[in-house]
Amino acid sequence: MRGRLVHVGSAVVDYVYRIDALPAAGTEKTATSYARVAGGGFNMMVAASRTGMKVVFGGQLGTGPDGDFLRAAFAAEGIETLTPPSPSMDSGNCVAMISGDAERTFVSWPGAESQLTPAVMAPVTIMAGDWVFTSGYTLSYPDSRDVLADWIEALPAGIPLVFDPTPVIADIPRPILNRVLARTTWLSCNTNEAAEIAGPGDAQTVAIRLLAEHCPRGDGVVIRAGAHGCLVRIADGGTRAVPGFEVEAVDTNGAGDTHIGAFVSGLSRGMPPCEAARYANAAAALSVTRHGGSSAPTHEETQEFLTQHDQATTAHGREEATAT
Repeated sequence: MRGRLVHVGSAVVDYVYRIDALPAAGTEKTATSYARVAGGGFNMMVAASRTGMKVVFGGQLGTGPDGDFLRAAFAAEGIETLTPPSPSMDSGNCVAMISGDAERTFVSWPGAESQLTPAVMAPVTIMAGDWVFTSGYTLSYPDSRDVLADWIEALPAGIPLVFDPTPVIADIPRPILNRVLARTTWLSCNTNEAAEIAGPGDAQTVAIRLLAEHCPRGDGVVIRAGAHGCLVRIADGGTRAVPGFEVEAVDTNGAGDTHIGAFVSGLSRGMPPCEAARYANAAAALSVTRHGGSSAPTHEETQEFLTQHDQATTAHGREEATAT
């Protein structure tokens, strides 16, 4: 029986406004639509759950309307919360502005998810076969980072840790970041985050440095490149660019989260890393064709997408061969 994904990151409520373009300083825009949705780490958990993993949440939710909203969203996806809610704070929130070119801008307000203590983490027990995930958001919070780093370092040796540094990587104190990287089994980051850790260079050079100098216990590194796919570097020295899929994007919010969740789900089923990366590229591609951060596809939808793509590629190859 496969283990669980134990998510010890953060979940917040997203207040999503769709606009044609970001307003200039001192001006105002009227949104074309508005939605209140579960966000943050919830998107990654949904992707892992819909593609076949049992997911539990080891962060902290709040007491209040946003915490209640998140609890209902967790319940709808079958995600259990292992920790008690904060008695004094509501969950945090994030204002997300999605522009007409499908790009997004965020402003966040931390809440209960930013206040981890040893007592809060005490109920989060790890079992054989589990996978653990954390993100840079929780490590950026002054009142959570030390507790989480201590908890991560105390994980049993055989438990894989997946880490996404996220765009707030510059807000994580380097000693904390180094401690988590030293325990990381799989690092998944975008090109900017990779360069923030390991310095500038082409993706392959940076990936090599990430493993050799920053993730000594790592099995591999995934550097995500949006619609272009990702690059996978394996600890045994192999590197492979895994191309993405051409789709018409309507909302890129949550695409990285979907990629990570599907990648971990694939690994947990025994997929080789590059196969899991292609599976994750497909899931992320499907997610950007749908509105909302938690728009991850199911395993069946992802497999159907891959099958249709492969059939179309084969048919196109036959047509070209016939033409020549």
